[in-house]
Amino acid sequence: MTQLTQTPKHTHKTIKMKTSFLVTLLLAAAVCTHCIEQVKDSNGNPVKLQRAKYFIQPVKTDSNNGGGLVPAATNILPFCPLGITQTLLPYQPGLPVSFAYDPVRVGTDYIYTSTPINIEFESDIWPVCNDFSKLWAVDVSSSAAKDPAVIIGGKRGSPDSEFKIEKTTGENTYKLTTSSGTVGTIPGAWLSAPQLIVTNDVARTLFVKFVKVDDDATKATTSTSRVEKLSLRMFPFY
Repeated sequence: MTQLTQTPKHTHKTIKMKTSFLVTLLLAAAVCTHCIEQVKDSNGNPVKLQRAKYFIQPVKTDSNNGGGLVPAATNILPFCPLGITQTLLPYQPGLPVSFAYDPVRVGTDYIYTSTPINIEFESDIWPVCNDFSKLWAVDVSSSAAKDPAVIIGGKRGSPDSEFKIEKTTGENTYKLTTSSGTVGTIPGAWLSAPQLIVTNDVARTLFVKFVKVDDDATKATTSTSRVEKLSLRMFPFY
């Protein structure tokens, strides 16, 4: 009579432990795809909320060696609201922005990835389109193109004014996303300078870094007031 071999109890226990460990790893991997972390500026320091000012500067490439982001007209008529464009001059850092949560989050002074925020230009000099806020928004008007422009004139509490900062490959490098898609660029109306749009075409994704306005490198080249005066000139004067 053939005797059946029984699997030792400790073997069953080992298999269960390994299975449990594997499940834990898979769950951890799934969670980490949605992990949030502090957004870092170009020097590796956490990006701060509210009064702290930053330049949003596209990552320089062989085909894109321009400067920072500025408000600029995207049409001859109507002139307002202004869109957002990258200056063609590499030495211009752009116009400063600030970041904020809406509603305000108590207990944090920093910006985190994958979290809705408002982005707002910061300048006391604003010669045109004063009826519009300086808050960034996605153009959801009936006349908006398939890839809608990123414009000023946003409203706090509006989903169209919510952006998320997402980590990408590259040290302290990020992209901006919205509920409609990812922020990218197309050749703009003035000298084909890159104009910000929202798109689902990954080839158009805009990769950026955040440069704190009061960095020593920034102070060494220009003052904030001079930056504002330079950056608020509208295309095609760049």
